[in-house]
This record gives sequence, C-alpha cells and structure tokens, in this order.
Amino acid sequence: MKKKPSRIISMLLIVVLLGTAIGLTYKDIVKDVNLGLDLQGGFEVLYQVEPLEKDDTIEQKDVEATASTLDSRVNVLGVSEPNIQIEEGNRIRVQLAGVENQQEARELLSTQAELTIRDVEDNVLLSGKDLVQGGASQGYDDLNQPIVSLKLKDASKFHEITKEISEKQKGANLLVIWMDFEEGVDSFVEEAKKEDSKYISAASVDKPINSTEVMISGGFGDKEGLQRAQNIAALLNSGALPVKLTEIYSTSVGAQFGEEALDKTVTAGLIGVAIVLIYMLIFYRVPGLIASVTLVVYIYLTLVMFNLISGVLTLPGIAALILGVGMAVDANIILYERIKEEIRIGRSIKESYKKGANQSLWTIIDANLTTLIAAIILFIFGTSSVKGFATMLLLSILMSFVTAVFLTRVLMRLLVSSGWMDNKPQLFGLKKKHIHNIREGVNVQELTTVWDGLKFAEHAKKFFLLSGLIIVAGIAILSIYRLNLGIDFTSGTRADIVAESNTTEQSVRDDLVELGLEPESLTKSGDKTVVARYSKDLDKNQIAELQSFFEEKYGETPMTSTVSPVVGQELVKNAIKALLIASVAIIIYVTIRFEWRMGLPAVLALLHDVFIMIAVFSFFRLEVDITFIAAVLTIVGYSINDTIVTLDRIRENNKKMKVYHSEDDINRLINTSLRQTMTRSLNTVITVIIVVVFLVFMGSESIFTFSVALLVGLISGVYSSLFIAIQLWGVLKKRQLRKNGGKLVVYEEKRSNDDKVLV
Repeated sequence: MKKKPSRIISMLLIVVLLGTAIGLTYKDIVKDVNLGLDLQGGFEVLYQVEPLEKDDTIEQKDVEATASTLDSRVNVLGVSEPNIQIEEGNRIRVQLAGVENQQEARELLSTQAELTIRDVEDNVLLSGKDLVQGGASQGYDDLNQPIVSLKLKDASKFHEITKEISEKQKGANLLVIWMDFEEGVDSFVEEAKKEDSKYISAASVDKPINSTEVMISGGFGDKEGLQRAQNIAALLNSGALPVKLTEIYSTSVGAQFGEEALDKTVTAGLIGVAIVLIYMLIFYRVPGLIASVTLVVYIYLTLVMFNLISGVLTLPGIAALILGVGMAVDANIILYERIKEEIRIGRSIKESYKKGANQSLWTIIDANLTTLIAAIILFIFGTSSVKGFATMLLLSILMSFVTAVFLTRVLMRLLVSSGWMDNKPQLFGLKKKHIHNIREGVNVQELTTVWDGLKFAEHAKKFFLLSGLIIVAGIAILSIYRLNLGIDFTSGTRADIVAESNTTEQSVRDDLVELGLEPESLTKSGDKTVVARYSKDLDKNQIAELQSFFEEKYGETPMTSTVSPVVGQELVKNAIKALLIASVAIIIYVTIRFEWRMGLPAVLALLHDVFIMIAVFSFFRLEVDITFIAAVLTIVGYSINDTIVTLDRIRENNKKMKVYHSEDDINRLINTSLRQTMTRSLNTVITVIIVVVFLVFMGSESIFTFSVALLVGLISGVYSSLFIAIQLWGVLKKRQLRKNGGKLVVYEEKRSNDDKVLV
C-alpha cells in the first residue's frame, strides 16, 4: 500500500493542537473548578423547617421565605458560592464552602433574629414589630467602639417606656436587649451573674428619651465585638425567621484538613494514572500511545464540562474522575484486542482496524450504558458528596465514551490509513510467529491464547463451591462481628481531630473529658488523626467548644459530622432502594439486549460482589458510611461492565453455531469466549486497580474506606464475571438444552452475509 504522509501529518497536527489547547488553558480550567467542603473547608447543614407554634402548619411559601432569609444572611459572610437548596419534606440544605469562621456562620444562619427589649423582670417592652425593617446599622460611638443603631417606628412609645424605666430605683432602671429570648429558660437575673451573658446589652436609663433611634453599645468591646455587631445588624435587617430550624445533619471541615486531603488525593491519582499510561504503552505499543493521548484529553474535557455545569468537586468526585480513566482505558482495550485478533488471523492492518472497530462498538456501548444506569441511580438517591461523586461519574462515562470511541478512532484511522503501520504487527505488541496466513482460513475462535490450558466450564461446580464457602464464611463473620456502621446510618456525631504524630488516644480522651464531651469510642486513624464518636447528636455549642479547643491546641480545626436518627434511617432506606432499583434496571437492560438467562446471572454475580464487600468490611471492622454505598454502586457498574463484554462475545460466537448437540458444545462456547476476553478483562481491572491502590495507600484518609471498598469490589467483580455469571448462564443454557430433548437449534436470519440471531 502506498504511504500517505498527509495522514500522519494530520494525526500529528490534531495531537499538537489538542496538546497546545490543553497546555494554554488547563491552569484556568483547574482554577475555575468549584471545590467542595471536603477540599477547601467549610460546613454543610440540613435543616428541618418546623412551625414556631405547635398548632401551626408549614406551607411551601414558609419554606421559600426561610430559604430567602438564609440566603440574605449568607451574603454577610462573604462566601463566594453558597448553595442553598429546598428539599422534600420541608427541608433546607445549606452548603458554605470556604467559610473561615464556621461557628459564626452557623450562629448567623440558625439565630431566630427575634429582638426584644425587656425590663429586669423579663417583661417585653419592645419587640421586632416596633423596629423599622432594614433600619439596623453598625457604627461607632465617640470612643470609636462598635455600636448597633436601631430605628423605631414610634418615638412616643419609646418615650413612655424610657420614662417608666427611668423612674425606677437604681439597678432596676435598665433596658435589657435580647436576641432570641427563650420564655421559661432565659432570665436577666441569672444571666447577669455570668461573665459571658446571653443578652446583648443592659443599658441604664436616667431620663425619658424622645427619639426613634436606639443605640446598642457596651457589649462589643472584645476582639470579636465588631464582627458580632455587624452580624446583629445583618440579622435584624434580614428579618426574623418565620419558622424554627432544627439541625438534622451537619458536617464541618477545616480549611487545612481539606487542603491536605486535596493534595494527597490528587497526587495519588496522578501517580496512578501515569503508571496506567506506561502500562498501556508497554502492552499495546503505538495504540497504547494513542490511548495515552485520549486519556489526557478525557481528563481535560471532563473538567471543562464539570465547570460548565457548575459542578462542585468533592473527594469522591476526584476518585470518580480517576476511575473514569479505567472506563476510557477499557474502551481502548476492547478495540485494540479486537484489532489484534484480526491481525492474527492474517488480515491486513487496515482491514483489521475496520473489522475490529465495527465489532467493538456495541460492546463498548453496552458496557458503558450499564455503568451509566448505576451512576444515574446513585445521582437520584445520593446526597451531598455522594451526589457530587455521581455527577462526576456520569460525566466521566460520557467523556470517556467520547474520547475513547470517537477521538481514538479518528487518530487510529489516520494512522492506519497512512500505510506507516503496514506489515508491522510489532507496533501492536504482536510477534510474527503468532500471526497466521489469511489463506489458512483460521477464524478468531480458533486462535490460540495463553489461557488455552484453562477449562472454565468444566470446573463450574468448583467455582460455585468456592463462592458458597465464601458466602457461608461471610454470613458467619457478619453474625459475629456485624457491621461497623458509621454515624451516617446509626446517627450521632463524629469528630476527626488532627493532633500531632506522637499524640496518644488517651491524651485526646482526657481533653474531651475535661470539656465534658467524653466519647463512646476513640480510635487512631492514620498518623495524626484521632476519631471520636458519639451516639448522641452534639449541639452546635458543644461542637463549637470542641473545635475551638483543638484548633487552639493543635492549630487545625477538627472535622465534625452530625447525623440525626431520622436522616440515618432515610440513608439506609435509600441505599437499599438504590441497590434494588439498579439491579432491576440492569436485568431489564441485559434481557432486552441479550436474553434473561444472561441478565439474571449477571445480577446474581453483582449481589455476590456486594456481599463480599460487606463481609470484608465486617471482618476488618472498617467503617461503613454513605460513601460505601457509592463504592458499592460503582462496583455494580464496573462488574456488570466486565460481564457484559464476555456475554457480548458469547452472543457473537453463538451466531456462528448452528445447533447445540450436547452440553459439551455449551462448555466449548464458554471456554472459547472466556479465553478470548480474558486478556481484556485482566488488563482493564489491572489498570483500574493500579489507580485505586494508590488512592488506598496515598490518598486522603477521608476516602480510605471508600477506596478499600472499590479495591475489594474490583477483585471480586472480575472473579464473579469470569467464574460465576458466565458459568450460571451455562447452567441455565444446559437446562434449556435438556428441556429441548438434547438439541437446541440456532435459527438463522441472513443479513449482509452475517449470521443472525440465536434463541
């Protein structure tokens, strides 16, 4: 074939243009990514909106008005991209990434902002109804001390009140200003004894005041006084909340904690991806180089699209981006393995590419769509960082398909059509001794593989027995150890305290006991982190005290999470629901695309993988939290991906059979199909495992259990795909054969000289 240098030049030009575009813009793309709470610090809180009075009802307009009030309060904090969402069940979720003073933000959001002016006996003299809406402002007195000015609607009313107060004896002639006074709980007499009283100010009145302006002073003299004065003015101007807000879920991450987690995870991911690229180069040579180019483009495009939809990147989201490399690699591997098969039977490089590209397309589509199903369900039922993970996973699947299918094929087509690769199978990692002459008439099914010595179908009972023993052992483990459920499912509070490397658990416990916050359990996580767990929900004041103490002692704010029993129960229900819906959806899809005898074993294999993940977590006492569910559904997608590829090869080989005369024919079909796809299955899982291993050992401690779950699931997934799902299909097919009297006909339907389709 005549060489066509223009094709090589075109390919190189595309690569150079892509490289230049990425090189010039990647810094801006990375800079524009919205980082989640776990990467830049901040806090998230989920409020249950409840009526102020027991007999009142909450309507949608009340929830919307509350969300609007919260939004106006958040603006005071200067948070660049606050996220306030109304959720079902009269709930409002507030996410404030990057907020510096989390306790201040929490107070600002949840404060009722009902200002009252009372006497020393706690009788109400003036309330928020007497104030001019938006009339509060922060200023300074003659001594340059912060004050808060209020505008009143009625000067005469204020005159009468101050006249009455001024006539009282000294000590009783006070106007006490309260924010959110609780009837039956708060008392001026009691608060006056405290160094840090709850009321804002208690001003003495010596004569009547005829004015519409009230100045609050004297309570803002400390170093945080100015900020407190500004917050009070902002709260009053934003209006009192028309409802009561109850925290049912919250999480808080210190800025240093998030920054360290980001650095660790990105570094681990980049090293893992780099090794994957090297692996592809070694195994597939020139096509591996093209795969490396498309993988870099995949990461870049995924981030671009993520920015366009204003996504929020979380730690699990980074993991999803990195795991998407595995799907992109898989699509390349499926194509390259098909091309190599065609080259081995003696076709030219150009013919092999054309045939391989056609044969691999639907396999790749089927494999990606099943993973897409799991990602969509995860997005629907996920919350917070899990939803961020699902968003990134969805984008990763779409972008890996775009780059691995379209871009890879464009570059490969230009390279192959240039004639530069003609008669050079070594550029695909093949040796000439493994290549047949096309005149020999050898078909793909007859090609030898390194796996020819393996008898898969004949040992099906042994595989079933092994899995049965694993399941029995898993049941025993679960009955003895049970699951180490995190607060996501049990409710309570968790505090990740970053101390010093030589800090002991006992010293942290002593500190917590001194604070009156002794935990139910205390464990060391990693080199410096000590995790304290409470079965009860710590309130915001206790969390503030804990964070302030350890931030002052160790210089880093502890990460805290609080989950109410209601939310914990909902998470359990949603997790089970998500898994069941994903399983049913996959059965339906596989049944439509293949047959029910393929769909049912595929899902049974998935449940097998899920159970093994659960048993491993139980045995090693690893904490099961909400990200574990994300890992489970991810493995559901990956495992079905692997199974689909092999089932697709079985379907293809089935077309070439006229009749099943015996169970040996079915065994031969299974063995041939598994041998043909074994290299692809192992290469795919190895490339993903490489990345996950680095996430386990080098990534952030925050996603350690998530990464371990992925690692266990990947290993179990490739085992179940090869040795359980396919073997179960064989059992069902043999049963069908016996029902048909020992003969199963494959009906043919001619279409473009290709055999179509089996029953």
